[in-house]
Amino acid sequence: MKAMQILFLFFLIVPFVEITLLLQVGGLIGIFPTVFLVVLTAVLGAGLLRKQGFATWQRFQNSLAQGEIPAYEMIEGPILLVGGALLLTPGFFTDLLGFACLIPPLRQKIARTIIERHLLNGAAGDIFRGKREDNVIEGEYKKTGD
Repeated sequence: MKAMQILFLFFLIVPFVEITLLLQVGGLIGIFPTVFLVVLTAVLGAGLLRKQGFATWQRFQNSLAQGEIPAYEMIEGPILLVGGALLLTPGFFTDLLGFACLIPPLRQKIARTIIERHLLNGAAGDIFRGKREDNVIEGEYKKTGD
């Protein structure tokens, strides 16, 4: 429920911040340079998103080829998508958030935080870390009698 409240506030506050920034920047440098900057950040963001997305995809494939779980890459993918969507949204504040999602060290820190705080709790986290419960019996089976 708390996440829904945060999202609601985000969608309520961000448009006001964007309009205020656009009006202030437009008042300082004029309307056409402001529109040019908004379009330029979208174009630069799209190029950076493509580059970072491809690099993440390659790390994902390398992890799979080595038999590892590509956990970080699976979290980084949606972060990249959110960053791309924010960059395509007109405005300077959303562009700042979008570019933050495309900076590899920051994106990896966000992914690490998500994995450690939210995904490594409980049984799924124990399996991910290689721990097993005492009541698990390993074995093999063979189907016979068909």
